Amino acid sequence: MSRAAAGPRVEVAPDAEALARLAAAHVAGRAAAAASARGRFSLALAGGSTPRRTYQLLAEPPHREAVPWDRVEVFFGDERCVPPGDPGSNHRMAREALLGRVPIPEGRIHRIRGEAPDPEAAAAEYEEELRAALGPGARLDLVLLGMGSDGHVASLFPGSDALGETSRLVRAVVAPVPPPRRITLTLPALAAAAEVAFLVAGADKAERVAEVLGGLDPALPAARVRPAGGVLWLLDAAAASRLPAGTTRSS
Repeated sequence: MSRAAAGPRVEVAPDAEALARLAAAHVAGRAAAAASARGRFSLALAGGSTPRRTYQLLAEPPHREAVPWDRVEVFFGDERCVPPGDPGSNHRMAREALLGRVPIPEGRIHRIRGEAPDPEAAAAEYEEELRAALGPGARLDLVLLGMGSDGHVASLFPGSDALGETSRLVRAVVAPVPPPRRITLTLPALAAAAEVAFLVAGADKAERVAEVLGGLDPALPAARVRPAGGVLWLLDAAAASRLPAGTTRSS
């Protein structure tokens, strides 16, 4: 019998800086607990602009010293089909903000090969890497996700045929925004996670946050992320501004 997905938890920080501090503390706490209990912690990083400050804080005291980096396995929720040094590369952003500033072994950083000439082959290769590192269920301890103002997550956009995927963990997709060619984790990969944490900031996201958390548009990609381990929404006050009173817990 499968477990029902737990209902979302929502925490609101007063501003974007406080949100980043809240998120960094959550990641560090989950990392320390998982490494202590099981000897390792698997984390999928989000791209985009919102998580950058969270990553910077993880690379600074006190989190830099508190996280057992030698027992952390890092993956990526999605990648643009660009070289790793390209300004649009999620890997480049994560390396500049975090991975190049902490003592994590290179072998524990699992990069999506966005520069590969065949994105479909690169997606299949990344799925093999996920399963080899994490086991057949490919259960990530924590997946960080942002959300676009259209409700997309990772590179799963509204209307994408990849939203109908039921078995593959990684897909090559064509996005409606540049750069169009991308490689992304799928809903089955996100559903297998022990926890998914959304990091969402800005008033331009408020309407979609309210729709997702209010169940008003269950077809939105963000609304379809339902891991059995639960979903945590970390919002700044602007992103939470259209939620009903009593929906959130302030931090």
